[in-house]
Amino acid sequence: MIVAIANQKGGVGKTTTAINLAAALALRGKRTLLIDLDPQANSTMSFLDMATVSRSVYDAIAEPAVALSDVIIQSPFENLAIAPSRIALAKLEAKLVGEMDAHFRLKDKLESLLAEYPNVVIDCPPALGLLTVNALVAATHLLIPIQSSYFALEGTDDLLETFEKVRQRPNPALKLLGVLITMHDRRTALARDIRAQIQKVFGTSVFNTVITKSIRLEESPAYKESIFTFAPDSSGAAEYYRLCEEVIDRV
Repeated sequence: MIVAIANQKGGVGKTTTAINLAAALALRGKRTLLIDLDPQANSTMSFLDMATVSRSVYDAIAEPAVALSDVIIQSPFENLAIAPSRIALAKLEAKLVGEMDAHFRLKDKLESLLAEYPNVVIDCPPALGLLTVNALVAATHLLIPIQSSYFALEGTDDLLETFEKVRQRPNPALKLLGVLITMHDRRTALARDIRAQIQKVFGTSVFNTVITKSIRLEESPAYKESIFTFAPDSSGAAEYYRLCEEVIDRV
């Protein structure tokens, strides 16, 4: 299972979902690799001290001689390893311009690691450029987090168009795993209306699990922890564990 978590909109809970889904899989005893494809490196910083990161996914994708295994770092948590990001990743598109295999770099580097890491979670940048396309070409499934806000569905047509283009040629096996409603405030009528709208558009693709607004979820990365070690009794921990169970059932 290789899950790309993507939405070209920023601030929708993409990285929060990536780090906590990966952590939940690891907590269930499943060997998991979290690949940070966002140059902002927020997933990386959620588990690692950036001073310890000498090489990143950029080196593995940009340089044929560097294997993905060369940049992977074991996280402080059992069963969870990180393929870290650095700001250099922002230069990848310019580096690979004109390269015939540019969209396949991550897939090619990842294939030899799937026996060791049967569960892979990819945190994509908030854009539909080369990095996100690399993730979709490598992935078996796409998970789309959508914030429970007024502009929730803005831009999803572009993402789904990219999804279909990837399915048409480079990765016909790619499946839509589901749409995850995030940052939901159950107290407001607007949030309930938006949830109903999202469910009307995506139907059964919407996960039953809804991630509610949570201060604990916002705080945990600052302490380099997932929600499961930072606040194991919180609603956020319960929700992301349920999401993990849904993901496993759907796959």
